Amino acid sequence: MIDAAGATTGLTSADVAERVAAGRTNAYTDATSRSAWSIVRANVFTLFNGIIVACFAVLLLLGRWQDALFGLSAIANTIIGSVQEFRAKAALDKLALLHAPTARVLRDGELREVTLGDVVMDDILVLRAGDQIAADGVVLQSSRLQADESMLTGESDAVDKQPDDEVLSGSIVVGGEGVVRVNQVGADSFANKLASEAKRFSLVSSELRRSVDKVLKFQAWIIGPVALLVANAQMWVFGGWSHAIQTGEWRQAAVNAIAAVIAMIPLGLVLMTSIAFAVGAVKLAARQVLVQELPAVEGLARVDVICLDKTGTLTEGEIVFDEAHPSTGEPPKGWRDALAWYGAEPDANATARCLAAEYPAGDALTPAARIPFSSARKWSAVCFGNAANGDGAAPGTWVLGGPEMVFKDEAHAALREKAVRLAASGRRTLVLGHSPRALDGAEVDDETLPVQLTPVTLLTFRESVRPDAEETLGFFASQGVDVKIISGDNPQTVAAIAREVGLDAPTGFDARELPDDQQALTAALEQHTVFGRVTPTQKKAFVQALQAGGHTVAMTGDGVNDALAIKEADIGIAMESGSAATKAVARIVLLDGKFEHLPGVVAEGRQVIANIERVSMLFLTKTAYATVLAIVFGISIMQFPFLPRQLSVIDGLTIGIPAFFLALMPNVRRYIPGFLRRSLSFAIPAGVIVGLVLWWYSWAAVSVGIQQEELRTGATLILTIVGLWVLVVLSRPIDGWKIVIIGAMMIGLILVYAVPLARTFLGLVDVTFTDTLLVIGLSIVSIAGIEVVRFVHRRYVRRHGGRGDY
Repeated sequence: MIDAAGATTGLTSADVAERVAAGRTNAYTDATSRSAWSIVRANVFTLFNGIIVACFAVLLLLGRWQDALFGLSAIANTIIGSVQEFRAKAALDKLALLHAPTARVLRDGELREVTLGDVVMDDILVLRAGDQIAADGVVLQSSRLQADESMLTGESDAVDKQPDDEVLSGSIVVGGEGVVRVNQVGADSFANKLASEAKRFSLVSSELRRSVDKVLKFQAWIIGPVALLVANAQMWVFGGWSHAIQTGEWRQAAVNAIAAVIAMIPLGLVLMTSIAFAVGAVKLAARQVLVQELPAVEGLARVDVICLDKTGTLTEGEIVFDEAHPSTGEPPKGWRDALAWYGAEPDANATARCLAAEYPAGDALTPAARIPFSSARKWSAVCFGNAANGDGAAPGTWVLGGPEMVFKDEAHAALREKAVRLAASGRRTLVLGHSPRALDGAEVDDETLPVQLTPVTLLTFRESVRPDAEETLGFFASQGVDVKIISGDNPQTVAAIAREVGLDAPTGFDARELPDDQQALTAALEQHTVFGRVTPTQKKAFVQALQAGGHTVAMTGDGVNDALAIKEADIGIAMESGSAATKAVARIVLLDGKFEHLPGVVAEGRQVIANIERVSMLFLTKTAYATVLAIVFGISIMQFPFLPRQLSVIDGLTIGIPAFFLALMPNVRRYIPGFLRRSLSFAIPAGVIVGLVLWWYSWAAVSVGIQQEELRTGATLILTIVGLWVLVVLSRPIDGWKIVIIGAMMIGLILVYAVPLARTFLGLVDVTFTDTLLVIGLSIVSIAGIEVVRFVHRRYVRRHGGRGDY
């Protein structure tokens, strides 16, 4: 029993006041992961939102609200982007590794309960079983003190703490008692350092988002000069700046310029990407998979290395009894009852408690003498007296412990070799020994093994392997995803479990022997599959080294020791049973803890990235022809052939609405890098053809005397026909729901031209025979050009490792 007061009276009230005044307390308020204002600023106050708002305001001031429909897309995209970042912020702000409401400290010779924040440097903590340690410290006294540091370090076994040993904040006292002097508080404590690093805000890496951002960045550079070019041209179309301002024609010039500028921005692509992510997240939620950041749906489809922490992912984190391996000869009477007592003992460790299921306790056995378990000597002993006492166990002493510690002599070398062979298969071993003699006082006082000890049986224990682990790992192997097992446990034990789930892992690599140099570490990671004795810092270094080697890395885990690596990985995956810290920083959480959901997550990610690649060609083609139109009409000083409302409606029916459905259709195509390159290799030449054809049409229409309203109608007809054909080309093969989607869009476009209310709203008029010939002829030219582009594009994609069938 610990006598804390006998060792120290603790700090005085004056000492505490001095440390509080100096700020040496455990009070710790980490800055929030990201401020709400920074999220709003990042999503609302962007260059393109500024352009859109300015154009929107101008149109409203001019009384042309009909032409301001594009503002709805920008508003929706801003809301979706802000919501997903607020969700990520909320998860990070809940991060807390220390949950104990109070700490037990010795002050002025008295035991007191104080809040965590009131613990100060040099305080004396009095620890008991079940306590969570409030701050880092050094052990002063120990009465079989054991701490579970698995959530911090990854080491699954409880650690015995002796005087002068260090204890870590956030770990749990699982046995015994102790007195600890605090030596690190607040932000300097181990748990808070982990929390602080894990709280650093970052969005998941997304190739789709990066690609769209590249397009937006390019457009940002050119949109200003192009806008000025178009605005100048439109003013000169109406007789020059002075004349246009005097006659009021500048209003139409402004509307034309706004139409050209807005068409250049691929707002629909940004919105469609966010919607596809959101729908994917909802579908995964139905499978008990929580997506905490939407682009993570795409990210796992790109992963080529997945790092697994053994405990909680491959195994369920529980030790179970495996088998008894009796020694030769008739075992002494009552050996099962002795094991039953060890399994039911209140102070039993996790391994011994596993015996209770196999050897249920009958009548209560009363120990006459005992030597408690110590991890330093790795055995315990108990004596039940003799049979006359009515106890079921035979007279004498029973010893339970590690074979190499209980039977050290050469006479039992064969026993130890057998234990080593069993341990090499991933199982833990204990031996039950028996001596016919009862424990005497000297043996109890000196904690020495009884004489005449003979082995009764070897006992093996194993970690409970998840039933879905082998099938899931087989899926990753079939998909070309490399698997790395990293754990804080013994490397050979981890390797044995890896072999049990089907991995080719002849041996495990001890992480203590790994180089610090990142390049050398990357090489070691490429050569080996299983790593043991890995520290939390090393796990993060593993992820960084693999990323430096060009890999897209996923990391799974459930302990605080995994939090830094999960945060650093491209995709972090946590189990619901894991720590709050790990779940807070993970991009994906398996709510029912089933590893088997990961293939479904990969499939969902592949559907998203493959379908968005398909629809991106629609949006980028529109951006390309809009840019070409703006430039050529600006240079040639010709009136822009569209009103903003015409572009909004036609784009919605040929691109926006069908893209929404195409983005959600099944698609199992494997991920192939180079999304943006492949999309632009179709969109740019197709956009150039459409833009030049529309310019030729405008030039020809003006040459034959077609008026502006009819010219706009003819240009809208050409864009409608060509837009539908681009949709058909990119939807091939046309089957199933694609027929319905394309058919519905055709009917919608016919109604736009046939219904008087729609015609009036869009400013469409009847076209003459000459104009009809121009529309038909140039539409055929555009379609032929697009077919050539698609043919060349398919061959290009195949040459670069793709299938070209999307």
